[in-house]
Amino acid sequence: MSARAVFLDRDGVLNENLVRNNRPYAPRSLDEFRLLPGVEEAVRRLKAAGFLTIVVTNQPDVADGITPRAVVDAMHAELRRRVPLDDIKICFHNNADRCACRKPLPGLILEAAAERGIDLAASYLVGDRWRDIKAGQAAGCHSIFIDYGFKQDEAIEPDAIVRSLPEAVAYILGRG
Repeated sequence: MSARAVFLDRDGVLNENLVRNNRPYAPRSLDEFRLLPGVEEAVRRLKAAGFLTIVVTNQPDVADGITPRAVVDAMHAELRRRVPLDDIKICFHNNADRCACRKPLPGLILEAAAERGIDLAASYLVGDRWRDIKAGQAAGCHSIFIDYGFKQDEAIEPDAIVRSLPEAVAYILGRG
C-alpha cells in the first residue's frame, strides 16, 4: 500500500512570515523564527490520521548570502523538536541556478515520493505562495492555498483556499 503525505511549505504555513512593504519574507535569524498558532496540533492530527508530513521549502536567502546555512539548519532543528515531521526537503538555490528542486518545479515533492513510496494523487500540498501551489499541481497532489491577501506573481487555481494550517488540516481530514 502506498503512503499518503501532506507536503508543507515552511514560511507562512508552519512559521510566521516577516512582512515588509506588504510582501512576505522568510525569517533571517532564529530569534525571528516563530511557529504560527495551532501548527503543532494540526501536524499531530495529520500524523494521527496516517499521513506522512514533509516540509518542502525554498530557501534562496542561503544562495543569496542573506541567511547562513547554519541559521536555516537551526530553524529546522527547532521545527523538528516541536512538530512531528517525517522529513524536511530544502532547495537552497535561487532562480538563477535553474535547478529542478526549486518550486514551482516539483523536484522536492517527487524526490520525497520516490524515497517513501508516496501516492501523490492521494496526497496534499499546503502553501501560501503561487510557487507552492504550482509545484503541488505539477506533482499531481491536491493543492491547498493559505491566503494571507498578498499579491501573487502568477494566477493559481488551488483545490481549496483557507486562512491557516489548522483550517487546511480540517479540510484534508474532512475529505476522508
